[in-house]
Amino acid sequence: MSRKPYELELPAGRLVLGDETLVMGVVNVTPDSFSDGGDFLDADRAAEQALRLESEGASIIDIGGESTRPGSEGVSAEVEWSRVGPALEKLRGRLQVPISIDTTKFEVAGRALDLGAAIINDVSGLRFEPRLAELAARRHAGLILMHMRHTPASMQALPFSPDILEEVEGFFRSAVEIAVAAGVAREQLVLDPGIGFGKDTRQNLQLINHLDRFSGLNLPLMVGVSRKSFIGKLLGNEPHERLFGSVGAGIMAALRGAHMVRAHDVKPLCEALRLAEAIARS
Repeated sequence: MSRKPYELELPAGRLVLGDETLVMGVVNVTPDSFSDGGDFLDADRAAEQALRLESEGASIIDIGGESTRPGSEGVSAEVEWSRVGPALEKLRGRLQVPISIDTTKFEVAGRALDLGAAIINDVSGLRFEPRLAELAARRHAGLILMHMRHTPASMQALPFSPDILEEVEGFFRSAVEIAVAAGVAREQLVLDPGIGFGKDTRQNLQLINHLDRFSGLNLPLMVGVSRKSFIGKLLGNEPHERLFGSVGAGIMAALRGAHMVRAHDVKPLCEALRLAEAIARS
């Protein structure tokens, strides 16, 4: 895929984000995530899944201990850490790829970095905890800023944005400004438009199809489409049946400019991306 290359600055070096689309493998250490809740709540199973996703081609492993599905109320930092902490301990020194901690909490992010995480994946884009920017700056960690309307508990109940592209672009500009003011280098930042987080089906499709709208921000983009409800609404299927739709959406996101695609099913997406990239290069 032809897109502007970047290098993401991490504590142990730099991750190249160029013509080859990277896949972030998802490990939800939760009892209630929308598609795999409870599957990897046990630390040993979570660690095994992370290692399996790495072997299947994941360039980053994203570990989270709090569900952000529509309607979820959230958990305390103590509960969240009781889920992700043991998994991170099991993985310490065993992965060759960077670990991303999917959290909005300062305490959880800091402890995860202590155990080897290299990226903070903040689905609130610094709205819930602006201090995450200071933490990323101090620890030279990557920082993913995602757009989400309001909170997981209420995001799908709000009136939808009249212009989602304008809203997301404006949010990105504000979030980047906050991060840079806190000392985060632009080379540490990645932007995520937050597919499914307070958007309807039409807006999700619009965001994927118009990722070039955000190219003027001069930052790499990550898109998470895996098993999302908009796929189910279009294809009439349940989360566990959305593999083909997820791969198709991931390919389109890459074609439209995404440098990274977040996925539960890593191997099929990696194989489809490599084939699409070979065709594009020819």
